[in-house]
Amino acid sequence: MPVSFSARLLAGAALALALTSCATTGRPAATASAEAPTFWIGFRDHPHGYLDKDAAPNAANFLPPPPAPGSLREQDDTVQYRATRALKGTPRWAQAAADNEIETPSAPRIFNEALGIEFVPEQMPTLTLLLGRMLGDLETIQTPAKRGYFRQRPFVVEPAGTCFPPEPWLGQSGSYPSGHTALGWAWALVLAEMAPDRADAILARGIAYGESRMICGVHYASDVEAGRIVGAVIVAALKANPEFQADFAIAAEELRQARRTSR
Repeated sequence: MPVSFSARLLAGAALALALTSCATTGRPAATASAEAPTFWIGFRDHPHGYLDKDAAPNAANFLPPPPAPGSLREQDDTVQYRATRALKGTPRWAQAAADNEIETPSAPRIFNEALGIEFVPEQMPTLTLLLGRMLGDLETIQTPAKRGYFRQRPFVVEPAGTCFPPEPWLGQSGSYPSGHTALGWAWALVLAEMAPDRADAILARGIAYGESRMICGVHYASDVEAGRIVGAVIVAALKANPEFQADFAIAAEELRQARRTSR
């Protein structure tokens, strides 16, 4: 996760204004035909989250510090990092690389198999936006810990193969906690509530999505575990947010309809 998420949003203010209904009101903008929603493209025009920054949980306050240098836990992190390098060239390595997607509207398609449907943003616009806005909430909650602890990523400490070429910003951002893991787990918790009959598969996929970060060599195992804590906190905070709850009801119906028509 780039630590400069907020800065990128500011840098793209002009574009965001052009997509006012997406980035400001939190609703997909209508196209000229008013038949299909228009979504964001990436971080630059990404919609904001639901939570107010001053009232949101702060990961620097509730997460324990990352493993201390030389501790048994840090040693175990290193052992797992080295061991997972052997997965290069395997299907799991390829899956971990694919799991790097997080900011696009179609990123939740990682749950296609678990849900038993194809995730098509245009067919589920409120669900797409709800899951997208959760990324903004993740940044609000995790950034203080990312910046405060600033744990170096495994491929920076001990260069070795990663499942995708890391961009420069990645090596310059904190490893603890894992943002991908946090969002993947938060998504899994939300989707499992919307589709309880598929909860086991959804939650298993959410766990695997986080483990992909360790397999890729961009996070340690303890970063992933901390990320799941953050993901649970995101969902707990959103449960008390009226706007999220209103969107949740609409999004859940969209998902039910999509599942009905796919049978």
